[in-house]
Amino acid sequence: MDVLSLLSFTVTLLAFLSPCLTTPTPRVSFPLGVPGRRLTHFVRRDVSNTTTLLLSDDEETLYVGARDAVLALDVGRKDAMALRGQLDWSPSEKDREQCSMKGKKMTDCPNFIRVLQFLNTTHIYACGTFAFSPHCTYINSETLTMSSKLDEGRGRCPYDPYQRNTAIIVDGELYTGTVADYRGNRPVISRHLSKGQHVDLKLDDTLGWLEDPTFISTSFIADEEKIYFFFSEVGREYDFVDKFIVSRVSQICTSDVGGQRTLQRRWTTFAKAQLLCQAENELPYNVIQDIDTLPPAEGAPLDDTLFYGIFTSQWSVNSGRSAVCSFRQADIKSVFNGNYKVLDRDTLRWSTRVREKVANPGECGLHNASDNALRFVKDNFLADKTVRPAGRRLTLVSAEHRYSHLTVQRVRDYTVLFLLTGTPRGHKDKSPAV
Repeated sequence: MDVLSLLSFTVTLLAFLSPCLTTPTPRVSFPLGVPGRRLTHFVRRDVSNTTTLLLSDDEETLYVGARDAVLALDVGRKDAMALRGQLDWSPSEKDREQCSMKGKKMTDCPNFIRVLQFLNTTHIYACGTFAFSPHCTYINSETLTMSSKLDEGRGRCPYDPYQRNTAIIVDGELYTGTVADYRGNRPVISRHLSKGQHVDLKLDDTLGWLEDPTFISTSFIADEEKIYFFFSEVGREYDFVDKFIVSRVSQICTSDVGGQRTLQRRWTTFAKAQLLCQAENELPYNVIQDIDTLPPAEGAPLDDTLFYGIFTSQWSVNSGRSAVCSFRQADIKSVFNGNYKVLDRDTLRWSTRVREKVANPGECGLHNASDNALRFVKDNFLADKTVRPAGRRLTLVSAEHRYSHLTVQRVRDYTVLFLLTGTPRGHKDKSPAV
């Protein structure tokens, strides 16, 4: 999906809706381009597939990952965006021919930039699909020049430009959620560029820790030294005839170094829980599309951090509809601190815990635990309870628009959502934050 092109269509602005609304929907709408609703956008005809965005700390420069290029846009002015620089990074003709010989369409064999993260104050770490042979490099953020040394991108970036991924750099180390094979059958959550006593870690793909996931986003929880991964996947805990998709939040500890014998070079702190975006007596909106983080108000505890997500449904009855739900960090922590389901490795069925709890899954410091404890957390990584929306209600439901991206901001006494759609009309609703 081309983010910059989408910006020229629709932005939806709304605020936290009144709790008394039984069907929370936008109350005011306006056509794009009307006076007072000006939207600044950037168009460059020789650049496409601008799916990866990175904003500088001073909010003056927007780095854009595109097909065969990385752009730096000057966004310091309110009325215009200007191209500051462009780095071309494309596979050779031989690379593209080899990609085509493997059965891929030539249109899928360029280098689609899928990871852009600040490594430090002077360099950006970038990864691209590179003709179905992922590569990564270091880019000087000021001069927009690339290092001559390329890193292998397997496990850091998808092979396929249509597969979603997520990445974040914390203290110079790269954490990613992607697939680690050409066919897209090996989903992994991993750490790369490890420093000091840390080692590169990943999930063991033979343990069923992930079930055909679609990765959405990551968030660093600084006060807990944890990283949250947001994604959707097949919910194997539900014994349905059809595959039931569920939305998840998972977590790992940045201090994790793997087990000494059991789970060597594997996460010992991986845990996951279901995010439930559902109105009473209705089918859930079970497929997460995007998520953004709203820090707590000044003076409020960090546990009041909210994660706003866009959700759609896999069922035809809700086809074309979108919902927005918010989840409080305190509720996510509570679920992770609770009980966990048990996976029977012989039947691959889940059940509620019936045996003695010998470790707390997801707890930091488990790399020093006994083999018995690590075997326990290896089989008990799915939280028993689900994370329900803040206030036990949906923030927004739209029967007319299928939202794809959102950003949330706190403006004075209001919480404002910016929602992206593909229709030439925006909406605005303004109510006090709660």
